Amino acid sequence: MKNKHDFGTLLKNRLARVIESPVSELEFSNEFELLVAVMLSAQCTDKRVNMVTRELFKKYKTPNDFARLSQSELENNIKSCNYYHNKAKNIILTSQMLVEKFGGQVPDDYDSLIKLPGVGNKTANVVLVVGFGKSAFPVDTHVLRVSNRLGIVNTDNPTECEHVLCEYFDPEDYGLMHHLILLFGRYNCKAKNPNCSDCVIGDICKFKINTSTMQNMKK
Repeated sequence: MKNKHDFGTLLKNRLARVIESPVSELEFSNEFELLVAVMLSAQCTDKRVNMVTRELFKKYKTPNDFARLSQSELENNIKSCNYYHNKAKNIILTSQMLVEKFGGQVPDDYDSLIKLPGVGNKTANVVLVVGFGKSAFPVDTHVLRVSNRLGIVNTDNPTECEHVLCEYFDPEDYGLMHHLILLFGRYNCKAKNPNCSDCVIGDICKFKINTSTMQNMKK
């Protein structure tokens, strides 16, 4: 491979063959619902989050609604999500800040988003990409795993991974590549029992190449 951009182009084209709909699987109808859903998704599956938010957003719809909740009341509505104590606390505090400092609107810039309680780098970037269509490269556990297996990075630090990935793709493709890699990791390159035998990127994956070498050595 000549350079990082060539590798990135090859990866994009290969993953596009198997990921038919490279979009977020979280269910939401506005930027605030997206923000809450992403906050709930930490250490929790999108499937579980969608089950929770379908009922949650029927009861509470705006930052004002959430800002007035007690923590125990919100906890009762999200308790099937992991770490629901901290998530309830942060969602309420974030809602209060949105009302008090942002006119009840989710800000569309990174610096403002990360000031919100419980909103870190990944959450802010997801909101920017999915909610506002801006250029950012969120790195979750799936993106981090696939990037390490491909040999693009050798790190468990999502921020380091993000910086390296940005060198492989054009800024206008950051959001697309986030979803392509994430969904590929979720359904193909899983943490346990990855589908290496029939992998569209197996020939450029260091994990598969190394695994195949070890298996051949044992024969």
